[in-house]
Amino acid sequence: MTTIVSNVAIFKDGEVLLQKREDFEVWCLPGGHVENSETAAQAAVREVREETGLEVELTCFVGLYYHPGLDGLGMHAVLFAARMLGGTLQCDPGETLDARFFPVHALPPDTVWWHQQRVLDAAAASSGGQAWLQNGAHQHDPTRTRQKVYAQRDASGLSRAAFFMKEFGNPALAVVKLEVGQAPPPART
Repeated sequence: MTTIVSNVAIFKDGEVLLQKREDFEVWCLPGGHVENSETAAQAAVREVREETGLEVELTCFVGLYYHPGLDGLGMHAVLFAARMLGGTLQCDPGETLDARFFPVHALPPDTVWWHQQRVLDAAAASSGGQAWLQNGAHQHDPTRTRQKVYAQRDASGLSRAAFFMKEFGNPALAVVKLEVGQAPPPART
């Protein structure tokens, strides 16, 4: 099973915030696992608050990264850039030994190698992309597997497209929210 984590590059005066992890004593970007019923953007803000004491505003979606994780699990990391809104920089003693700002091109030598690239990517991102919450009109049922939906589709007597539209396709009932970035300009008519 693949896990999803959020990382955040917080910039201040041309420097980026890194935290020294308690478990391996290496430097990395703040972040952590996305919890159930939480978007990657929500997880990013929560993890920064928990690990550093800072309140941030995500300014752009930078990228999506993948690497094999522990226990044979793959890991997708969602990277955001952010700016500080408030709070006091402090370490979560269970996770973080130290947290401080470093020049983007002078990171400590014991910075996790894959986070070095993420820092450079975030520093180069100007407006980046967007992160959207797109919550469809259907009710989430964790027992409703893809196989069960296919069986319902096949038994419905509807075309595949009609079944999809009936179950998932009513945009009037959907919740759509721009969480990070700027909305694109309206389409020209």
